[in-house]
Amino acid sequence: MFLIYLRRELRRRKKAALVISMGLALGIALVITVTSVSAGMTAAQDKVLQSLYGLGTDMTVTKAQTSTTSTNGTPKFSFGAKDDSSKSQSSDNVRVQGFQTLKSTVVTDVSSQKGVDQAVGGLSLSVTKVDGSFTQGKAKSTTGSGQRGATGQPQVQGGGADFSVNSYTVYGTDVANQDLGPMTTSKITKGTTFTSSQSNSKVAVVDSAYAKTKKYSVGDSLTISGTKFKIIGIATADSGDSTANVYIPLKQAQTLSDSKNLVTTIYVKATDSKQIDTVKATIQKNVSGTTVTTSADLASTVSGSLSTASNLATSVGKWLSIAVLIAAFLVAALLTSSAVSRRVREFGTLKALGWKSGRVTRQVMGEAFVNGLLGGALGIAIGLAGAYTVTAISPTLTASLGSTSSGGGPGGGARPGQAASKAIDIALTAPVSVNTIAIAVALAVAGGLIAGTFGGWRASRLRPADALRRVE
Repeated sequence: MFLIYLRRELRRRKKAALVISMGLALGIALVITVTSVSAGMTAAQDKVLQSLYGLGTDMTVTKAQTSTTSTNGTPKFSFGAKDDSSKSQSSDNVRVQGFQTLKSTVVTDVSSQKGVDQAVGGLSLSVTKVDGSFTQGKAKSTTGSGQRGATGQPQVQGGGADFSVNSYTVYGTDVANQDLGPMTTSKITKGTTFTSSQSNSKVAVVDSAYAKTKKYSVGDSLTISGTKFKIIGIATADSGDSTANVYIPLKQAQTLSDSKNLVTTIYVKATDSKQIDTVKATIQKNVSGTTVTTSADLASTVSGSLSTASNLATSVGKWLSIAVLIAAFLVAALLTSSAVSRRVREFGTLKALGWKSGRVTRQVMGEAFVNGLLGGALGIAIGLAGAYTVTAISPTLTASLGSTSSGGGPGGGARPGQAASKAIDIALTAPVSVNTIAIAVALAVAGGLIAGTFGGWRASRLRPADALRRVE
């Protein structure tokens, strides 16, 4: 009887039911769209941070440069005199960049802290190569104008120098622990990666963009400060921008830069991602003289249109969604209450025939509940269409990465070999999760129950005698 009467009333009041459902649908659709866009903002921000950190990295430990510290001083290039002036000369300058170095024993200290699952050290280097040749000038005497046949002081004519400068970044990586650190943001597209047995081998992995510029391929040789490295692999960064131009084993990087048993960055993975702040505090307390930076610290330095859009989605979008939902629920409740007012004689007749107040209330709530489900279905469809539209358009957002410390490099807001601020373009998507759909269904049910409760309360207060005296 309940279902039969419910179906008949919904069919008889299709327009009213559709209006109520559409009001709820618009509110739910907005929630789905805003939630999906916010999830896309978070994913975009994570993509930006992964380009700094590496997959699986929860925090980095560094020691920022101070005004009184310097790694290798300013670049110096020395060229000796040669008999053959046309012969080219070359000089490399290898410097530790980004942070003040830490002893390799600090990596062990960090890994032994409570809550730390793994810690790996890395060394960031900047290489400046100058090569070219000198051309010797020739001394020629000039004839003086004051006396016939007199000669003036000899003058050097011709000669000069033609040198080119090539600057690139090299990163010394722990080849025995490649599942943590900046190389995890790249994948090998040609050749192979390092093996644990190559911890002190003269081998290198080159970033694909740098390899294309310099026309390197697997099997070629790369010379750094007189040391020849064999290129065994070409790596392509997942985020489109690599951490360094060249990767070599950590021990080789320490040898090149005269930094034996030193690192610039320690990458840390926590045993529990929910306890990152606790692990950070533990490391800062027990390992003195270090700066611990988490992804949350770096996230606060992200600016540009990504940050602006994220703020809009999380603040304006959230409150707008709440306001629209409240309005939709109130409209549904008022429309349901209005429909009850127009059905006074109907409910009075039913109560006169023996319907209890609870049965009348359940009937009204049942109708409102169905309206809510219908509104939820429409809202989910509209919300999915909105999220799909955002993903299809894929608007490009820019993210500028600021520095959280005085030095550059991983953990300090900028990657090795890059400035303290760098702009990255990210394509925005709006992924819809199962949780978002579940929230939409819950909102639809809540909207129907709110409307039904209010309408049912009014219906239950009707007295048969008073209701029958009123004309519908």
